[in-house]
Amino acid sequence: MTELRAGVDIGGTKTLVVVCDEDGRELGSASAPSEAHRGGAAILDRAAELVSSLVPDHAALAGVGVGAAGVVDPVTGTVLVTGDSFSGWAGTPVNAELSVRLGGVPVRTVNDVDGFLLGELLPGERNVLGVAVGTGVGGALFVDGRLLYGGATGAGEIGHIGRYGEERCTCGQIGHLEAYAAGRALARRYAEATGRTLTAEAVAAEALAGDQAAQAVFTEAGRFLGEAVADAAGLLGIATCVLGGSVVKSWALLEKPVREALEERPLLSGKPVSVRLSRHGAKSVALGAAGLTAGIHRLPDVSNP
Repeated sequence: MTELRAGVDIGGTKTLVVVCDEDGRELGSASAPSEAHRGGAAILDRAAELVSSLVPDHAALAGVGVGAAGVVDPVTGTVLVTGDSFSGWAGTPVNAELSVRLGGVPVRTVNDVDGFLLGELLPGERNVLGVAVGTGVGGALFVDGRLLYGGATGAGEIGHIGRYGEERCTCGQIGHLEAYAAGRALARRYAEATGRTLTAEAVAAEALAGDQAAQAVFTEAGRFLGEAVADAAGLLGIATCVLGGSVVKSWALLEKPVREALEERPLLSGKPVSVRLSRHGAKSVALGAAGLTAGIHRLPDVSNP
């Protein structure tokens, strides 16, 4: 009998579930709004409903992996810190509560960008930096064949490092990468320059149409993103970075400044960090999470993260 594994991506807007076989091949998927402002119970109810819609017989599930927005305790799966897209999500013990909803199926939870990186690893890769640039900017580190979880605030928070200018970040600090490269930041910076309020996607369209203010916003974001990637990868000796998220869909605008920044900050090898784009797009987090309980990825034991 085929062992089924479910992967759940809980984002601020949408929850996506994929079901895979024991080899990680996708068998089906389903998504729905996350109910992110209705609290942890409603969020997990929605996740359980989606899993059940794909696998009505929970006994057929060998395990469920979750990529959850926010800082997550890798032992208990409890959400420790969340952004403003959620209400009542911090403090939710995802592993225990989702398992109850699914009849006792084992659940393992990591931060959503950790899940993204696991979903994007290529066979044999042991050292990779993952960066997701969307509403915010998140990062993940796969070093010596395992995820790095870090301390109480989590490892890989590349969006909340650096001092790239005087813009206030969503975390309340000044000048972080997220204040310049995230989707909300791109929209805000363009509005400051032009007085026009557009979404990041619309700003990208303006840039591609020749709007110099829009182009300047993306050029600045790309440069700072490249600098942050170079610094983070250089510290840990990582030669590869995988980029994803909604903002990276505008790679035509970001690629040149990102690569220029990387060329200016090469590794000790003399070569710049190699960058590639997400292969799985919106399904990366869920696919990576599905492997958490399957033994596909080498991860720390939950008793000794």
